[in-house]
Amino acid sequence: MPLITVTAGTPVLKAGTYPATLIGIKPKRMATKFSKPGEEDDFLEWTWLVEGADKDVEVTSLTSVATGPKSRIFEYLTALEFFERSTHNLLAAEQAARVGHHVALSVVATRELWRNDDPTTTTAGYFRAKQTQEDLITASGIPYSIVHATQFFEFIKGIADEATVGDTVRLPPVLFQPMAADDVAAGVGRVAEGSPVNGTVEIGGPEQFRFEDPVRRVLAAANDPRDVVTDDAAGYYGITVGERTLLPGDAARLGETRLDDWLRKAAVPSTVA
Repeated sequence: MPLITVTAGTPVLKAGTYPATLIGIKPKRMATKFSKPGEEDDFLEWTWLVEGADKDVEVTSLTSVATGPKSRIFEYLTALEFFERSTHNLLAAEQAARVGHHVALSVVATRELWRNDDPTTTTAGYFRAKQTQEDLITASGIPYSIVHATQFFEFIKGIADEATVGDTVRLPPVLFQPMAADDVAAGVGRVAEGSPVNGTVEIGGPEQFRFEDPVRRVLAAANDPRDVVTDDAAGYYGITVGERTLLPGDAARLGETRLDDWLRKAAVPSTVA
């Protein structure tokens, strides 16, 4: 069995999530923190080295890089440096180890999101940096699969916080198809178990909503009193989006967890921070 690496730049997908989905494969976390002097190590791209169950190969040079405090990761140059350095390091280690399948988790509509606004002055820069990461993987010569996921249920409150003006959450009038982080992990795991597609696989939630609906429901479950309204001038993290920008395509692989089921299981904070 060829070596497989799986990377995901979110702390929601912790070590221990993938073992349940990669049946019969032995996972080993091989992530290393790196930061500049005086900077915080609070954003880390987690990397798993997934090996055949009958092998025990050490790849000590397989590292990912974290640069800059988390609050600045949406800035274009910070995000670009992070994704370029971490991806170059990871791909170089994979070349040396003759990795047979690189699987990267990214975002549905990455290319459209960075093109919809100025990457140097808005959070579109983060998505431009993600596109650079994807381009590096594509050009590496290593067999790969890039998984584009829709937004996570776990991040809906953060979206509301970002979109809050006073006591009101202002959202664009668009469609939204979020999914549970566990379903994201399962989707990535299934891709990792398969052959490299040398392209993109989309995954999404089983339900499609108007954007404001799941945000209202998540806030209500947390007893959060903020009003949620639609606003034609509002953006997605400040980025202009069309009605279907945040949706996966018709061929997307869908998760199983519905929002109501997730809300019943989730530990949602009971008050606004």
